[in-house]
Amino acid sequence: MLIAVMVVIFGLALTIPFPGRKHAAHRSEGTGPAGGPDPVGDVPSGGDTPGHAAAPVDDDTSRMWTARVRRRALATLPPGKLLPDSQPAYVASWVYVFGVATLAALGMAIVSGMVIALGGTDWWHTDSVGHFFNSLHLWSVELFMAFMVIHLWGKFWMAAWRGRRALTWVTGVVAFVASVVECFTGYLSQQNFDSQWISTNGKDAVNATGLGAFFNLMNFGQMLLWHVVLIPIILVALVGAHVLMVRVRGVSHPLPVRRARGRSARRAAATADAADWTGQTRRYDILKEATMASVVALVLVVLLASLLSSPDAPPVTVASWSRVAPADFMATAASELAGTSETARYGPPYNHGSTYVQRIGVSWQLLAGVREPVDAAETFVLLPLSKLSPTDPAVHRALSRYQAASSGQQKAWANAYLKAVDKVTFHGGVPSVPPAPDGPVPVLVASELTLARSGALDADLLAQHPFYGTNFTKPLLFLEDGNYFSSLATAQHLSGTQWGVMNETGSYPGQPWLWLYTLWYQVPGFRTSSNVDLIAIYLTGVATLLLLAVPFIPGLRDVPRLVPVHRLIWRDWNRSQAGSSGGGSSGGGSSGGGSQVAAEVPGGVDT
Repeated sequence: MLIAVMVVIFGLALTIPFPGRKHAAHRSEGTGPAGGPDPVGDVPSGGDTPGHAAAPVDDDTSRMWTARVRRRALATLPPGKLLPDSQPAYVASWVYVFGVATLAALGMAIVSGMVIALGGTDWWHTDSVGHFFNSLHLWSVELFMAFMVIHLWGKFWMAAWRGRRALTWVTGVVAFVASVVECFTGYLSQQNFDSQWISTNGKDAVNATGLGAFFNLMNFGQMLLWHVVLIPIILVALVGAHVLMVRVRGVSHPLPVRRARGRSARRAAATADAADWTGQTRRYDILKEATMASVVALVLVVLLASLLSSPDAPPVTVASWSRVAPADFMATAASELAGTSETARYGPPYNHGSTYVQRIGVSWQLLAGVREPVDAAETFVLLPLSKLSPTDPAVHRALSRYQAASSGQQKAWANAYLKAVDKVTFHGGVPSVPPAPDGPVPVLVASELTLARSGALDADLLAQHPFYGTNFTKPLLFLEDGNYFSSLATAQHLSGTQWGVMNETGSYPGQPWLWLYTLWYQVPGFRTSSNVDLIAIYLTGVATLLLLAVPFIPGLRDVPRLVPVHRLIWRDWNRSQAGSSGGGSSGGGSSGGGSQVAAEVPGGVDT
């Protein structure tokens, strides 16, 4: 039927008259394919083709969408601006270099990520070549973020939003925020210990906002798709828009050495900042500079990857936990039955608990509701054991007795076992727990330990999320409920008091661009609050909005004028202007002035 419909559509396309025939171009006699000369004269309105006269203006054509967009694009961004061969003479500082360096490092990150994708999601864990390309990816990302932050510092102290360039600043800041999300999802996609720890800790802040069920940090498959598809498209679009705006508006003019006094003087300065630069210029080969920046970035990244490699601490599994710390595993399993574990008491999006629900005025967690149900006792203990029950009579009897009891009796048994398991001993790997009024719980927990040691419990917890098996929410919640997982993180300096979300395993750089978010967890009063995650989210959000709105906030936007760091950036230019005028100079303006061209120091696109 589908093929028949396709045939019908094809037949209609062959037979139905095509619209717009009355607007067909009328060729003069003797032109076109049948009349002789090649129809080069049919050039778009206003265009010139070498050797041919410009085509006459056609009113019908000029109103077409394509013609309108083309005219607007050429008027806004002519080739001379898009690919310039000169730039203002004041662009003579190393600070300008970090714009193009950021773009070069971003290109390296994209290319290395594409190569990693060729080998699949586990290639870099299992193959030395894959691991090398992962190292290239890590260091290109570190350089990208470092160059971007330095570039942002430079633009702030230049007050680069002046002269109707506020949108350029805004797109740059939004691109920075998108880069943070991109890098964060990259860390979460690694499926090693660092990604496990960051995801289990970061989930609390995301859950506090009510977004935990929609942006699940412990779902590595979701994070990977965000990292390789969604955020890169957004980021590249933002960076492209930012660069085009720089090309349209040009680089911001130097701030004056002496601040303009009076309303009329300030208005004149603002007008000059918005005008095109007509003063001294210097040669500028944008393609050559981009190529050189890319080569330098490539050399740096290859050296760092070759000499320092990249971290890849093995992930923790329920199997490894039960083998290395069986007593902790048994106590955690009992706490799930007793309903005293973190997950059992957590609250949305996992259950209706209230212990870890955060609220400042309103609780976004409660509003979002339970979106990813997790019954701790059922999920982590009873359901896995029920699959073992048909082949193990002891487990079958213990499960039947436990499930037949009231919920009060079940908790009484589990609590009694929790007290006794503190004194557990092992003989040949077999646990021995002192007698207690704990009913069938000892059999259930001992069987759970055997199941975990075999690796079957890991598989079962993942199997509860079908399809690709990349949602590690349940095994990670179970691991987080124990003490072993957090003790490993503390040993690696990844805990909250150690600025953990910024750190990486070993001595490798982690995510220093998250310092502002992590800062709030170190503030006395905040760090002991039950709403600390929500506090950190709110304060980081406010700081980000302030950064975004710098061009529009009086006082804040004047900081670069009051703290004259800009004099260091434009010191050569200011010196040349002072020398040419025989005294002080405004150091800016639309025409520049002065006869001495600034020294030709390598510059960069003001991106």
